Amino acid sequence: MLLPLPCTAIYYPMNFYTRKWVKPEDLNAHGTLFGGRLLAWIDEEAAIYSIIQLGTNGCVTKYMSEINFVSSARQGDIIELGIKATHFGHTSLTLTCAVRNKITQKTILTIDKIVFVAVDENGKPIKHGRTEITYTDERLRE
Repeated sequence: MLLPLPCTAIYYPMNFYTRKWVKPEDLNAHGTLFGGRLLAWIDEEAAIYSIIQLGTNGCVTKYMSEINFVSSARQGDIIELGIKATHFGHTSLTLTCAVRNKITQKTILTIDKIVFVAVDENGKPIKHGRTEITYTDERLRE
């Protein structure tokens, strides 16, 4: 069941969430969340998601589309990162991402397209053989 969101919120349906608490060490000179810190969190979570979906630790970030910073976060805010697989290629997995304030549901950032590629030990793309999204930890048990 979806609850009504405040009128300032944009709802992005995602199927993988992690939460981060914005601490003093995460802030920039203006007292808001440093964009580089947020992008590092996104890249790490997207990599974990890709590893689980593709069934291999050999995944690398290939591409990130335009990053749209919609609003900022401040110390003490709890933010939620949502990641969703949108397409399986032969060697790649394409994701989308949204970050929002967990309490207010206000969108902080969106990224339309993040591409991860499965690679061998030499960093060369390899076919991963996956064609559908898994929503649980099933692949961790394979």
